[in-house]
Amino acid sequence: MFRLKPVKLHDCHEHGAGSELFIVEGDSASKSVCRARRVHCQAVLPMQGKPMNAYKASKAAVGRNELYQALINSIGAGWGDDFKVDDARYERVILLFDPDADGIHCGALMSMFFYRWMRPLMEAGRVGVIRPPLYEISSPTSDDKLHAYTDSQYRKLREELDSKEIEFTGQRYRGLASMNDMALFTTCIDPETRNLNRLELDDAEAAIRVFVGDV
Repeated sequence: MFRLKPVKLHDCHEHGAGSELFIVEGDSASKSVCRARRVHCQAVLPMQGKPMNAYKASKAAVGRNELYQALINSIGAGWGDDFKVDDARYERVILLFDPDADGIHCGALMSMFFYRWMRPLMEAGRVGVIRPPLYEISSPTSDDKLHAYTDSQYRKLREELDSKEIEFTGQRYRGLASMNDMALFTTCIDPETRNLNRLELDDAEAAIRVFVGDV
C-alpha cells in the first residue's frame, strides 16, 4: 500500500518574536522555500496531500492525522480548549500555497483548522496568507523583474510594455517549485517586499459555508 512520507518540520534557529512558520504544499515546495528562507527565524512545514476537513472532524480524528499532529507539535501551544496563544513558538504562521485550484483548496481547509482548533491565534492576527505570483516578466534592458498575480494583470503589463516598445519575455510559474530563489524570496519570503495578508475569521467562515454549509 502506498504511504505518504512522514510530515517533517524544517525548523528555524530562533523562536518567539520575529519568527515565522510557513505551511507549504509538498516536498518540492518545501525544498524551494527552505533554500530561499531566512533559516534563523523562518521554519517550513510541508503538507503531504490535501488536509482533512478539520472543522467537521472529531478531535480524535484530528489528533490521529499526521499533518495536524505535526502542525500542533510545531506550534507547541496545544489545541482546542487547551490552546494557549502565548505559548506559540512562532510569532506568525503563514499559509503559502500554489495559486491554483489545489492550493486554494488547501488554504481553505487550513483556515478551517485554525478557526476551530486555534482560533485565538487568528484573533491575535498571527495567521497570514501569501499568494505567490503567476508570472514573471523580464527585459534585457533592465535588471528589474515584474510579477503578475492574475492573468488580467499579466495582460495589462504586457500591453503597457508593448506601448512603450520595451522588449520583454514572460514566464508562467508552475508553482513555488518552479520559481527561482530570488523571485521566491522577494515575492513570498522577505517581510520587506512580500504581500502578506492577515487571515481573518470572515475568510475561514466563507470557506466553511462552501465546504460545510454553515458556521
